[in-house]
Amino acid sequence: MSLAVLASRALFGLQARPVQVEIHVGNGLPAFAVVGLPGAGVRESRDRVRSAILNCGFDFPAGRITVNLAPADLPKDSGRFDLPIALGVLLASGQVADQQGHSPDLRHYVLAGELSLTGTLVPTESALAIALAVMRDDPAAIVIMASPAAQVAALVPGLRVLAAGSLDEVVRHFRDEQPLQAASPAAWRIAEEPSLCLADVRGQALARRALEVAAAGGHSLLMSGPPGVGKSMLAQRLPSLLPPLTHLQALEVAAVHGLLQPQHSWSLAPPFRAPHHGASRSALVGGGVHPRPGEISLAHHGILFLDELPEFDRRALESLREPLETGAVTIARAAGSCRFPAHFQLIAAMNSCPCGWLGHPRRQCLCPQDRVARYRARVSGPLMDRIDLHVSLVVESAWHEAPTGEPSASVRERVLAARQRQLARQGGLNADLDVAGLAQHARLDADGETLLARTVEMWGWSARATQRVLRVARTLGDLQASEALDVALLAQAIQFRPDSGAAVKMGF
Repeated sequence: MSLAVLASRALFGLQARPVQVEIHVGNGLPAFAVVGLPGAGVRESRDRVRSAILNCGFDFPAGRITVNLAPADLPKDSGRFDLPIALGVLLASGQVADQQGHSPDLRHYVLAGELSLTGTLVPTESALAIALAVMRDDPAAIVIMASPAAQVAALVPGLRVLAAGSLDEVVRHFRDEQPLQAASPAAWRIAEEPSLCLADVRGQALARRALEVAAAGGHSLLMSGPPGVGKSMLAQRLPSLLPPLTHLQALEVAAVHGLLQPQHSWSLAPPFRAPHHGASRSALVGGGVHPRPGEISLAHHGILFLDELPEFDRRALESLREPLETGAVTIARAAGSCRFPAHFQLIAAMNSCPCGWLGHPRRQCLCPQDRVARYRARVSGPLMDRIDLHVSLVVESAWHEAPTGEPSASVRERVLAARQRQLARQGGLNADLDVAGLAQHARLDADGETLLARTVEMWGWSARATQRVLRVARTLGDLQASEALDVALLAQAIQFRPDSGAAVKMGF
């Protein structure tokens, strides 16, 4: 045959879009053209493919070779198209056929792999992202990759992945001479027990309670207070309260990290990201000429800790508003837009004023009032409105004499029990409840409705703030194994919400 059609994938962000690789070998002066918006890495595949075919003992056709990567308006980059192009050249020139002389059926195969000049397959970057996309689009497909990458792709349940070491092995597979072996999944690294324990924190009962509520319902949390009062210490111990990731969640996390770290280890531990406050907007939300994930995507299904919150660039902080609501970030470029997952739990910390000593019982704050106002205004009202829990940490003079706090293990038991109630009731965490879910699962009694109405009218809360209070109240009820939400639970939830009356106490 003079025409061959194979399937591969083009990676744009985390999206592995289907690409049809069409190869035609015709008469004419020897030429090798690649069309279909190829990048530099794809254009260079012509030389790699030619050398790989010759060094594997096959004949390189002397006619005019045209390779079309469809769809033509989708940018293609990297060397992962080497394998389908080389195999297509051999198919189109009649060098790959079974023992009966029939051409193999490649309709259900997806090929991805870079070739060395010797014909050896080089591991494909982002193998897990490609495998997850194939599983969603065509679960019956068979993926062929280089051996190390195939072991990574084989982590995806229900997907058949074949491991190949060279172009010659792939050809022998389709000639029915020596079938490729199914790849064995890479080994998971068991989530280790966190070394930081909540028992290290002495005092700060309200902050410890807020941390437990945040862990139980997946809520965002902002801690404010003087320097050294324990804000960062508490945030760093939140992972010790969280359950391990599910298999699918861990695969999604590994796929995102695999875009930046090809040797990322597979772990069931939720990610914990703590970028420096000098991080740019692109570093925080993602970007670049070829879009790459930012810190919010690297914290997917985990925790994003922003210490010294007002010191971050305001534009970077404002870019968090949509991902906090939608759980994803879309980066638009002239060539198209790509979407990265960003379902993270925001934990933030800040001082009460620029010098930090506002509200300290023994240190005097020397900041002028207008400077304090400018400092607080660095975090906008819309962003503050999207944070579920607000708690102020106070300086405790006898903190070193306080007894050791409750360890993380016992707190985690309550957190796990509360999460199990949420999953059984609504299939997700309380922080993700929408309006319909709140109406169904967070109904207040008559006294609670009266208290909520009076509080909303008094402090002028937005609809978003009101809904977040109800989500927190629902989590408090789950921690107490209570399906009904009474006025006491609502009152506790209201205490974690900043308002004009509590602004002085909480340092806002």
